[in-house]
Amino acid sequence: MATCRVISIGTLARNLLWNESTAVRTAHATTTLIEADDACIIVDPSLPPQVMAARLHERAGKTPDDITHVFCTGFSDDHVGGIAAFTNAQWLCSETELANAADALDEDLGAAQDHPEDGGLEYMSTLKAIHDRMRVCPDALADGVDLFPLPGVRPGTAGLLLPQRSRTVLIAGDAVATSDHLLAGQVLPECFNREQALESFKEAIEIADVIVPGRDNIELNPLRHMPG
Repeated sequence: MATCRVISIGTLARNLLWNESTAVRTAHATTTLIEADDACIIVDPSLPPQVMAARLHERAGKTPDDITHVFCTGFSDDHVGGIAAFTNAQWLCSETELANAADALDEDLGAAQDHPEDGGLEYMSTLKAIHDRMRVCPDALADGVDLFPLPGVRPGTAGLLLPQRSRTVLIAGDAVATSDHLLAGQVLPECFNREQALESFKEAIEIADVIVPGRDNIELNPLRHMPG
């Protein structure tokens, strides 16, 4: 049976549910470790590589060399910021997300090459190299670890579903952003497709007993655990 634990709790740069109208902190995604049979999977390694390695050892007693797969629920700098720590692992993302990111990266890299004085060329080249190494995630990463598409916030946002004996765990990525968004029934305002994001949110809360939000700690699904 697959198990999971949160390695690092993420946060939003701004949270409208906290009445924050501008960015007040550095955004980073929640990082989760999944263990299933011989697979050891890191989801959304967001923090810098050295910090990511330290957190992994603190929370799970493991080193980056123990990781067999890295899965990113979306392709952006705050989902892949620490991925370089896991050089021996397979790097995976959903097919739709990789395809859409490729077009955006080519455009942004071209702009950076045309205007090197703006200083973004190294950054964009690094993101492009990460994207080029990534592969399409299969429908199942391991026994009991299934790809679960949750499009809307990004074109190819996808989580991982872990059916267990007495509960179903969903690592939701930004499809369910925080505990506050879960309780409020809201999605992030910056959505690629808001209607699609709301459908994915609804599907997440219908299927999961336990949810790992994209920017918060693990939570029991309140709709399944209300008293009475």
